Amino acid sequence: MVSAIRFSQFGNPEVLQMETLSEQSPGPGEVWLEQEAIGVNFLDVTQRKGAVPIALPSGLGLEGAGRVAIVGAGVSNVRTGDRVAYATGPIGSYASARLYPAQRLVKIPDALSFDDAAAVMFKGITAQYLLKATYPVGPGTTILLYGVAGGLGEIMVPWAKHLGATVIGVVSKSASVEKARLLGCDEVLVFDAASLASDVARITGGQKVDVVYDPIGRVSFQASLDSLRPRGLMVSFGASSGAPSAVELSTLNSQGSLYLTRPSLAAHTASASEYQERAQDVLAAISAGIIKPRVRASYSLADAALAHADLESGRSSGAIILKP
Repeated sequence: MVSAIRFSQFGNPEVLQMETLSEQSPGPGEVWLEQEAIGVNFLDVTQRKGAVPIALPSGLGLEGAGRVAIVGAGVSNVRTGDRVAYATGPIGSYASARLYPAQRLVKIPDALSFDDAAAVMFKGITAQYLLKATYPVGPGTTILLYGVAGGLGEIMVPWAKHLGATVIGVVSKSASVEKARLLGCDEVLVFDAASLASDVARITGGQKVDVVYDPIGRVSFQASLDSLRPRGLMVSFGASSGAPSAVELSTLNSQGSLYLTRPSLAAHTASASEYQERAQDVLAAISAGIIKPRVRASYSLADAALAHADLESGRSSGAIILKP
């Protein structure tokens, strides 16, 4: 039998309930995966709340790591016993075992633990496309990055520094400033919407930044736009404070012909080949020591609701995993 977290209505963490399901046989192109660790991401929270609509009842989660137990017909890229991880749909990683498309599995090296793999794949691939596809950063690039003390920031900051960028990090509280500096941020600001843009201008000698990576949304959106140099790029890749108001195109024009994008991991991993390419780049960055997986909190699968509550409240920050 399989233990799985499911929910039948949107709402607070308490809507997440443990259920017992029957094991399934993989169809063509599928595997039956026995999971060792499961990644928890803020996207899971937004889906649980209904901000990103999904059909109910449903499982939850897009990231996990484990061993291939049974291989379906036509599968050639993995075999029984392989150590693997994944970081895309179909939804349903909050489970002790599950069906999963074989082409979306990434083989992981023995040196990478299941816990670390489950903590790094989703955030790692997100960092990879943000830094190398959405806006290819490099020497001479100055970026403004929110949430540098969180799980994604722990990956993006050192990777951006390795690529040669200057990183201005934004944290939500002064207690996180030292952590942000240790990660490699050149400058760290405690978020204040009223003063952020002027602080960025001061730090950069009036030049402002080439690109802003903003997962916050409503409360930070205008300050982010105001922090961009002419023809700079605003990357709005989340909305933890709520969706920003609609943007008038004339605003982008009047502030210096700014660019605005709302990227997603799904659009950057739509094909299996692109997904595998990004995942292999993440594994290479780990192997080279550029990024280091860090599990900040571990919960039992049965405590998924508590993990969500702690993530939302800030009691747990950084990479969070569930253990079946």
